[in-house]
Amino acid sequence: MAVPTGIAVASASINYDYAETVTKSDTVNLTGLCRALWVGGAGVVAGVLDNGDVVQFTVAASTLLPVRLRRVNSTNTTATLMVALY
Repeated sequence: MAVPTGIAVASASINYDYAETVTKSDTVNLTGLCRALWVGGAGVVAGVLDNGDVVQFTVAASTLLPVRLRRVNSTNTTATLMVALY
């Protein structure tokens, strides 16, 4: 598939080896540091980076969020249908 005009990506053919359904939690981390997060339902994602910083992203439905997260916090996360990609 061709990359749409105006979209900058490092590679047009990114593959993932493993995926897990995300259960939002303020204390329990994902299985590992994910490579990206698929968000099926629009809203806010409050994610924890590897260094412990909490970042918030407002996303539309069906968004691939190319960010490495160790956890998706329950607090402030309104997005749904999330899958961590490894």
